Amino acid sequence: MRISRADWDELIAHAREEAPNECCGYAQLGDGRVEAVFRGQNTRLSPYGFDLDGPRLLAANALDEAGHGVAVYHSHPRSPAEPSEQDRNLAQYPHWTYLIVSLAGEPEIRAWTIVDGRVEEESLEVE
Repeated sequence: MRISRADWDELIAHAREEAPNECCGYAQLGDGRVEAVFRGQNTRLSPYGFDLDGPRLLAANALDEAGHGVAVYHSHPRSPAEPSEQDRNLAQYPHWTYLIVSLAGEPEIRAWTIVDGRVEEESLEVE
């Protein structure tokens, strides 16, 4: 998957603005790249987990139903950009990509697929 520098910077900015809580949102994907990023609200307001607000989750589902790829993103303010046990357990969309933004040290973003608790990293290239 490819992501523009502007979208990469937007995800990092969102994570920094919401810290110490986790941020969340979603992205529209097409032809192996992030086409648009949409901020959501973490209704959990927690540094240890997230729940994407209902209207944004419905919008992400509408993109999916329209044939677009979807990625859900969230941040880990103090831990690596790797799915936590909670992330693995709550992943409900096996054909979506999960982007995790880490602010632990130098900010980084990694992409994952999570299917039935199994985790696989996808490549993520900044263009």
